[in-house]
Amino acid sequence: PVEDAAADYAMSARLLAPLVQAIRSHVLGAEKLHADDTPVPMLAPGQGKTQTARLWTYVRDDRPGASTAAPAVWFAFSDNRRCEHPQSHLKRFRGVLQADGYAGFDRLYRDGTILEAACWAHVRRKFYDIAQAQASPLAAEALTRIGALYAIEADIRGDPPERRCAVRTARARPLLAQLHAWLEGSLRQLSQKSALAEAIRYALVRWVALTRYVEDGRIEIDNNAAERALRAVALGRKNYLFVGSHAGGERAAAMYSLIGSARLNGLDPEAYLRYVLGRIGEHPINRIGELLPWNVAHLMQPAWREAA
Repeated sequence: PVEDAAADYAMSARLLAPLVQAIRSHVLGAEKLHADDTPVPMLAPGQGKTQTARLWTYVRDDRPGASTAAPAVWFAFSDNRRCEHPQSHLKRFRGVLQADGYAGFDRLYRDGTILEAACWAHVRRKFYDIAQAQASPLAAEALTRIGALYAIEADIRGDPPERRCAVRTARARPLLAQLHAWLEGSLRQLSQKSALAEAIRYALVRWVALTRYVEDGRIEIDNNAAERALRAVALGRKNYLFVGSHAGGERAAAMYSLIGSARLNGLDPEAYLRYVLGRIGEHPINRIGELLPWNVAHLMQPAWREAA
């Protein structure tokens, strides 16, 4: 019966809650995070219709910078997109936050305890859309120049931060200086109301945050780690119509945290959840860390591994 299935799901969520909190603590203990959010429909109580809620994702994954710290992702749920939510989620975080241009993150950067790193993939996407729609030579030129920056990243992926910083300083910094001058010159030639002018302004306004990765080898060129984490949510939306309540949204966030963290550590999520649910009821709460994905990976045969 549906009622029994719902009760089983709620019981599992309660059992797994300490494990999700341990993942949260691990993620927020990083020096650098990737952040993003996505809409999810939530049933509005007593109205017979849905409202737009949000799932927020925070990703710790420093493998591209040769870190041995375990990658993990923590999801949080809210019934709206107000800026108070990321402020609450990250109130104890100190370090670099890599995210898109969502204005709700802006207050986090005001006192300097959290440094903003922007996303070149978002910049590139704007020029790509224009190039596809209008066959614009200027948009194509922007894509070529941004592509050269990504080529440098491909050469140093997996290298320690010190080497990444040195290579970026020698190779990417001159290209960025040329790109900045080219963007400013191109902007003067365009109608200020055009889509291309808007794309250029998007980059120029965020220039300091977009170029912060050059001087800090821990930072990535883009926020794709967070976007990859949200793919599971996009797939999930194809299989369910909405979350039934705020509590249901929080349970979904918890499951996405476990599933996403299992995937990042090369585990089959279903096998991992079976493994944990079979043990957590009798497991000492003060040793909950023993059941984290990266601590059980050697005990399980991974079905597949995600690329770092």
